[in-house]
Amino acid sequence: MNPVTGILIYAVIWWLVLFMVLPFGVRTVREEGGEVTEGEATSAPAKPRIFTKMVITTLISAALMGLIIVASEVGWLDFRAYFAPSN
Repeated sequence: MNPVTGILIYAVIWWLVLFMVLPFGVRTVREEGGEVTEGEATSAPAKPRIFTKMVITTLISAALMGLIIVASEVGWLDFRAYFAPSN
């Protein structure tokens, strides 16, 4: 696999996983027992924990990318054959 292809695949995987991880453990201010101030969305999380979610996203993405690299090296996944022109 070309390094540029690997980086692009990792970036796509990372963003997809981030959007899957973001809703985990979210509790709104009202669910925490607080008061929503004027101008604040009622659905805003009380503690977003963005750094923790980014670390989790990076670990999951690295594991998935490792599986893709192994599948590509073993021959189970062949990007060149998939995009080759058919005769």
